Parts: sequence; C-alpha cells; structure tokens
Amino acid sequence: MTTAPPAPAPSWRTPALVIVCGCLISMLAFGPRSSMGLFIGPLSETRGWGRDVFALAMAIQNILWGAGGPFAGALTDRFGPAPVLAGGGLLYAAGLALMPYATTSVELYLTAGVLIGLGLSGASFGIIIAGFTRLLPPEQRSWSVGIATAAGSMGQFLFAPMGQAFIAGFGWQTALLLLAASMIAVPLLAGVFPGPKGMTASGTPAVTGANIGYIAAVRQAFQHRSYVLLVAGFFVCGFQLAFITTHLPPYLTEAGISASLAAWALALIGLFNVIGSYASGVLAGKVSKRYLLCANYFSRGVATAIFILLPISSVTVIVYAAVMGLLWLSTVPPTSGLVALMFGTRYMGTLYGFAFFSHQVGGFLGVWLGGVLYERTGSYDVVWWLGVALAMFATIVHWPISEKPAPSLAAAEAKA
Repeated sequence: MTTAPPAPAPSWRTPALVIVCGCLISMLAFGPRSSMGLFIGPLSETRGWGRDVFALAMAIQNILWGAGGPFAGALTDRFGPAPVLAGGGLLYAAGLALMPYATTSVELYLTAGVLIGLGLSGASFGIIIAGFTRLLPPEQRSWSVGIATAAGSMGQFLFAPMGQAFIAGFGWQTALLLLAASMIAVPLLAGVFPGPKGMTASGTPAVTGANIGYIAAVRQAFQHRSYVLLVAGFFVCGFQLAFITTHLPPYLTEAGISASLAAWALALIGLFNVIGSYASGVLAGKVSKRYLLCANYFSRGVATAIFILLPISSVTVIVYAAVMGLLWLSTVPPTSGLVALMFGTRYMGTLYGFAFFSHQVGGFLGVWLGGVLYERTGSYDVVWWLGVALAMFATIVHWPISEKPAPSLAAAEAKA
C-alpha cells in the first residue's frame, strides 16, 4: 500500500504571498536588532554603566540567537515555520518592551540578551530561509534567499535612522517601546506559511533528503569536511557583522562624526546590502558558491584595512558603509545554498541552524571583545585588525569546499 502524496497548500497561500510576508518578517526582525548600537551611548550614560555591560548583553543576544537556531530549525522542520516565527516575534517584542525598565546589568542581560536573542532565533531569516527552500524549486532557492536577506537589509536601512529619530524625539526608553510595537506584526504575517510538508510552486513535494532522523542528520553533516569548513567560515561573518553593528556608531562619534551620520552609516550598510544580497542570490544560482564566498570575505578584509588606515571623514564613512553593505549579508544565499545542495531540504532548518550557531559564536566574540578591549585599551584597533585577519582565514577555508551532494546523502537516499 502506497502513501498518497501530501495535498497542495490552500490556494490563498500562493508562493508570491508567502515570499512577500516572509520578506516583511525578515525586515521587521532585522530592523530593531541592527539599531541596537544607537542605544549604547544613551543607555550607558543613564544607568552609569561602562560600554562592556551593553556589549555583554549584545553578546548574550548573539550567542542565544545562534544557540536557539538548531532548535528553532528542528521545530520548523517538524511543525512548519508559522508557529516558530510567531513565538519568536512575541519573545522579541517582550525583550524590547522590557529593556527600558532594566535598571541593573542582570536585567539588561535578561531583556536585551536572553529574550531578544531567543526571539531572534525564531523570528529571523534562518527560519524564513527554511520555509522558502521547501516552497520553491531548486533553481529559485538561492534567488528567494537573496530576496529575504535583502529585505532584512531594508529593515536595517529603515530602522537605523528611524531609531535615531525616535531617540532624538522621544528619548531612548520610548524609542524602544515603539520598536517593540512594530514586532507585533510578526505573528500575523507568519500565518501565511504552509505546514511542514510544504509544496513547491509546481505542486511537487519540496522536501528532499532521506528521513534518517535529526541526530543522524547532524552527525553525518559534521562528518562531511565541506560542511565543517562552511561552518567555520560562517563564524567570521558573525564576528564582523556583530562588531560593526554594535560598535561602529560609538567608534565614529568618538572620531568626531555626528551621531546622525553614524546612524546613517548603518542605514547605508542596509541599503547597499539590498543590492548585494539580491545579486548574491542571483549569482549563487549561476556560479560557484564557494568562489562567491571567497571573494566576499577577501573583499571585506581589504575594505576594512583601508578604512582603518585612512583618516576618518564623512567620505570614508560613506564609502566604507556602501562597500560593506554590498558584502554584508551576501554570504547567506551561497551558504544556505551549499547546505541544501549537500544534504537536501528535509533537515534544512536544523543544519542551517548549526551553521548559523557558528555565525553567532563569532558574533558573541565580536561584540563582546569590542566592549572589553575598548574598556581596557581605550581603542577598537585590536578588534578591527582581528576582523581583517579572520577575513583572510575565511577566504582560505572556503576554497576547498566541494559543491556537490554529500556522499552520506546519496547513500541514505539509496537505502530509503
């Protein structure tokens, strides 16, 4: 007796509608998080804290965002994206809403760190990527991931100047409450995603890869050399992005750049990454994904080295923000594409979640070391140069990655 194929999703859940709502969620989730660096000055001054206190809160946020990724991904693989996105959005909103009432460092760690970090693990583009890869055929997956990533960058472009305007007009406490209110839309938008047995636009099952169980899938992934190299390289992306997002605004204001331009620097990164992410998504479906990653990390290292060697001015800030924007989240489409290529989509949420955990371990160290070393040395120079060195490391480790299905995938499917 054969099992009937799963029924198509309801007609109103069209791929176009799911992609639009997924992109809106990505924009909302990435926006407030990317503007956190704007609050480091006013919050630290109000509470009398050193920069290391806020940096540790952001580091906790990054590590829990990453640590929750595999579990959120497994829940997505099991139940579909909708409940995971909705729960993550509510946790995210709660963390933002409670931040103004944090009067001790521990309370800041619990709100900005734990609640927002766990919320991000359920409401960020990692879950949306897992949903998109099951919705669309293979030739459109990298493109859809590029669209979702670009939407997150648009959130950064919109929310960075918006956050600064809220702080200037209403104070930082009210600004955080307004950002929290925006996250209430996430559970509503999440309802359009189909269940765990999603269908491609052509009506064929979108789940590929043998049903071997989560533990076996993770074990096989970490026995595959190319996956381990990919995970190691993604660590560097997290280190660079978290450090710049949190510490670039105070770095610039101390160098004599206005707070307004510092906020617009983050916004420009987001704006140019709309272009970079979309282009990366298109290219990842046409050219070597590992070569795209090598070029990205090498370019980041060169751009950062030039930026910190030149005198800081409005021109260098704008140019650096534009260049980094083109490279910012452009690593996501080829990275997620390689995971799907190696292991199929059945455990995409889980396996991409582990790769993203490495990304967020890097984020933890980038944002935390930025605060600690600044307090000890009075400068960010060491962390800037560490980011350059790590970019060269990432360039090297991506080069030998094999762009073909893992042997374990073919063997498992043959037995299924």
